[in-house]
Amino acid sequence: MIRLTAELTPAGTSYLATGQGQPVVLIHGVGLNKEMWGGQIVGLATKYRVIAYDMLGHGASPRPESGTGLLGYADQLVELLDHLQVPQSTVIGFSMGGLVARAFALHYPQRLQGLVVLNSVFNRSAEQRAGVIARTAQAAEHGPDANAEAALSRWFSREYQAANPAQIAALRQTLAGNDPQGYLTTYELFATQDMYRADDLGSITVPTLIATGELDPGSTPEMARELAERIPGATVAVLDEQRHMMPVESPRLVNQLLLEFLDSANTRQNPIKGIVA
Repeated sequence: MIRLTAELTPAGTSYLATGQGQPVVLIHGVGLNKEMWGGQIVGLATKYRVIAYDMLGHGASPRPESGTGLLGYADQLVELLDHLQVPQSTVIGFSMGGLVARAFALHYPQRLQGLVVLNSVFNRSAEQRAGVIARTAQAAEHGPDANAEAALSRWFSREYQAANPAQIAALRQTLAGNDPQGYLTTYELFATQDMYRADDLGSITVPTLIATGELDPGSTPEMARELAERIPGATVAVLDEQRHMMPVESPRLVNQLLLEFLDSANTRQNPIKGIVA
């Protein structure tokens, strides 16, 4: 089993790095941290240099300054890559991390080899937007764990929750332990920036995969397809019967998808065969 010790960049970003080969960066979702990627670190590090880090306001990384936008979160990744002397990488973003990955792709295209957006949001409906704004208000009033039970129900199947109570309890504790201001700053971006520079997405030219779960209620297959339509040559994958936290609930399935994409992208073949929605 891979056991890693977190390190810090000069700016204070906490990260894990392991493996050799082409670099792959993993960006977690809001309220979580780099530890969510345990299954992917194990599965990808046999072939790739895997880097996972804590977003601003999360884990052991510093709190974002007031008014920080998605560009500030993309800048955090640049500082990390500079520290590790990584000129280019494939970036894999989950949920809020998908928004950061998109911002990185738009602001720093010269640093990008490939792009994967997992279980992320795009072009919310009025009803979806109202729901996430309401959750933002609850978090502002009651703290990061205000919506924990509802979130876990959206994120995981009932079967997985029942079979893994210790892991679910640890995730609940992670949510409750977030810095309130850092969490709220990030959640507000998550709630409002799903259309961030949407008209510029056509400028992304690297191999791109947009994927989600068939049963993900907040990051729907329709969102994945709409986002992919904006990015030239992007591939869509919708994993059957998967919910939001599919990288955690079904790591082997997700790793198979990621490895097929990474291998094909690195050999300049058409990404993903046979798992297209």
